[in-house]
Amino acid sequence: MTLKLVDHPSPNFDERNCRRPVDMVVLHYTGMPTAAAALQRLTDPESKVSSHYMIDEDGTIYRLVPEEKRAWHAGVGFWRGIRDVNARSIGIELVNPGHEFGYREFPAVQVDALIALLKDIASRHEMMPGNYVGHSDVAPTRKEDPGELFPWRRLHAAGFGRWWTDDFKISPSAPTLRAGERGGAVLELQVALDKIGYAIEGSGIYDSHTEAAVRAFQRHWRQDQVNGVSDAETTSLIHHIAEQMTVRRISSERAG
Repeated sequence: MTLKLVDHPSPNFDERNCRRPVDMVVLHYTGMPTAAAALQRLTDPESKVSSHYMIDEDGTIYRLVPEEKRAWHAGVGFWRGIRDVNARSIGIELVNPGHEFGYREFPAVQVDALIALLKDIASRHEMMPGNYVGHSDVAPTRKEDPGELFPWRRLHAAGFGRWWTDDFKISPSAPTLRAGERGGAVLELQVALDKIGYAIEGSGIYDSHTEAAVRAFQRHWRQDQVNGVSDAETTSLIHHIAEQMTVRRISSERAG
């Protein structure tokens, strides 16, 4: 697919000032009524927000900030030990009104353009497989984009991001965990969420941060249930994805 790139510079960026290479992509939805309104906000110096790219629903890609610069898209966030997410990532906004203004599915042509853009980005940066994430993944207590309608599975099929493998099964011993519960099973869940990348402490208490992380996980990997309750399927899936992340980390360390 040929990229339909339109240069539309934003003044909202600074230097990355990071010795580590860019190795992650953070996906957002614009969450505004129109593409024009979103483009105006992302290029307004008063807004102090931006992204490297914005993809319209017709597949047009607006290039807003050079990749070598630090766009202001993620705010306060965390993923897999990365605390300055903006310094290590490329931010991509997908035009979609979001949950506030009539959330809807992402058109195929828009996703096609995203995949083509990700292939282009990957030709310049060595992205970690587990570092294709949503805004809700890096900031689960604040954000919910790109949301449960975003086709993460299709991205994985194109070679970007993690998904469950064919051998995934719901464990017959997996508990259902929810807010207020305490104990070893909660601690094990928190450890698994930490391995995936979420900012969470192993307290053994199913607190509001744990609930938010579970809800963010569900938006990414369990999209038919987004309620912050870790039922048997969600619990099994969290441990399954955590194992994938752990194996890849070990393999990457040995290769390096």
